[in-house]
Amino acid sequence: MHHNKGFGTRCIHAGQEPDPTTGAIMTPVYQTSTYVQESPGVIKDDYDYARSANPTRKALEANIAALEGGRFGLCFASGLAALSACIHLLKSGDHVLLCDDVYGGTYRAFDKVFRPFGVAYDRVDMTDLNALEAAFTPRTRLVWLETPTNPLLKIIDISAVAEIAKRKSAILGVDNTFASPVLQNPLALGADVVLHSCTKYIGGHSDVVGGALVVNDDDIAQRLKFTQNAVGAVMAPWDSFLLLRSTKTLHVRLARHCENAVKIADYLAQQPKVAAVIYPGREDHPQHLTAKKQMHGGYGGMITATLKGGLPAARKFLERVKLFSLAESLGGVESLIEHPAIMTHASIDKHLREAIGIGEGLVRFSVGIEDIDDLIEDIAEALAAVN
Repeated sequence: MHHNKGFGTRCIHAGQEPDPTTGAIMTPVYQTSTYVQESPGVIKDDYDYARSANPTRKALEANIAALEGGRFGLCFASGLAALSACIHLLKSGDHVLLCDDVYGGTYRAFDKVFRPFGVAYDRVDMTDLNALEAAFTPRTRLVWLETPTNPLLKIIDISAVAEIAKRKSAILGVDNTFASPVLQNPLALGADVVLHSCTKYIGGHSDVVGGALVVNDDDIAQRLKFTQNAVGAVMAPWDSFLLLRSTKTLHVRLARHCENAVKIADYLAQQPKVAAVIYPGREDHPQHLTAKKQMHGGYGGMITATLKGGLPAARKFLERVKLFSLAESLGGVESLIEHPAIMTHASIDKHLREAIGIGEGLVRFSVGIEDIDDLIEDIAEALAAVN
């Protein structure tokens, strides 16, 4: 239901019907671990045990699936639990192609957790389609990418990569966390699996950790559902309830995130102490045209900038901001700022970080939905303190 409605309508209604018992308009928090059976093995709607299914979680799964235009949604305890379920589609001896600029936790999962089990991987710059094509091996079964990437905000052409992956019989997984379902829908562009860290824009209030996968293919959905239940890193009912509350305002929040980010990116670009600004909505972004083609309604709330003066300049700037909170994570209503090399991407080896351009002067902004004048004033005051 509601799949053919507009995005904002889906945010508010998809997956949710008034509670049949009372007519409560909000999906109740079904805080239960098990369900009573009429007769041994006679169960209602796959409700036998709450790891396998929970009505609150099921409502959220249907809601997020509708937002991504997908048939099946699955929710997990974290974005990394969702990623782990995807990697469980593979077996020992399989090979993965990973985009070169990727969230530190994603890299750590492939490199430190699954590689010892015999799942090999190679990192490749997927903005270069020839390099991507050349990196395939006969054992490549999964292509995993983020776009915009974290933290360099590279834009990877999803439909072009999907075409190559299909030809090579590999599954394409796209981490859509930075764009959110508001701005980009990878399934419509040919991806097989879409991942969200719900902790970020979907949650939007910095108070829940969660993950989601959305797929269209019955077979992949079945296998992921099996893993979700068998490995068991499922989302709790209360977290599911909080996220249902969050998706209702997703479209209005993102509109303001984007509006603020455009203004801040333009402001930073004019500052003499800033060496470079990366924002997909700016015409000077190397993949701006790809972003324009595959994103809609804006270019997101994430900006990366390099300060002249390297680490000392970055450190001073980050210590001086007041409205921008120095913290990991992103996508909340409040503005956050961080230093990828020391914070979110410290789990990536230094030489790999530097090879792709995560330098010591690089700072990452998660632009919130505060008043723009106050945010710009905060940045101006902190920059003034930098030598």
